[in-house]
Amino acid sequence: MRLADIGANLTHASFRADLDAVLARARAAGVDTIVVTGSSVEESRRAADLATTYGLHATAGVHPHHARECNDQTIPALRELAKHPKILAIGECGLDFNRNYSPHPGQEKWFVAQLELAAELGKPLFLHSRDAHPRCAEILRNLRVGKAVAHCFTGEAAELRAYLDLGLHIGITGWICDERRGAHLLALVREIPKDRLLLETDSPYLTPRDLHPQPKARRNEPAHLPHILRAVARARGESPEVLAEATTRNARAFFGIA
Repeated sequence: MRLADIGANLTHASFRADLDAVLARARAAGVDTIVVTGSSVEESRRAADLATTYGLHATAGVHPHHARECNDQTIPALRELAKHPKILAIGECGLDFNRNYSPHPGQEKWFVAQLELAAELGKPLFLHSRDAHPRCAEILRNLRVGKAVAHCFTGEAAELRAYLDLGLHIGITGWICDERRGAHLLALVREIPKDRLLLETDSPYLTPRDLHPQPKARRNEPAHLPHILRAVARARGESPEVLAEATTRNARAFFGIA
């Protein structure tokens, strides 16, 4: 099976010592398409560099946690970064009303600025929303956002249906493997149209809780994507092979990967 991991934070410090081995394990597991997430201007630069070095892909954006760090140079810097051939989408951008590392007005200001940048450049969006529904959907609706993926979807039915009504793709992570927090996704994942379903690890975060043995320091990595695939396939009553083909095709079409 060939698989696509649409969200891996491979610029994270936990990968610096053994990234070559991490990517070798991913390839051995069939994960041959990886999109490295950009979460700040600096991390987006590093994501682009890493994608160039290793033949991967990347996004460029500012996570809502970092909205307080934005200034008049942020959007011009992202606009310039978006010229890089490895940068395929704008994001990770959105709203996070769970941890509130940045004030809500600032989060919304820089979220809208990145939505407008993506529209200007004709690039898809890699979206983050945590405990921010319905405000996130309202902003997306008001700006008539085009191609976008709700990265790491963990919400409830109303949020999923709002995103589907807006035409969004939906990214599913190992959260679905957590019986404490993700059990509701086992039913909701059946509502996602097959042509809008995407898979991701969100490495090094969200290691599947039912993965045995658990990796050292519970660090997630792209090689664990087949485990997530099998969990999603079971929940949807589909074969892993068919779902692998569909989600990989979706990812390549979404990001414009030849």
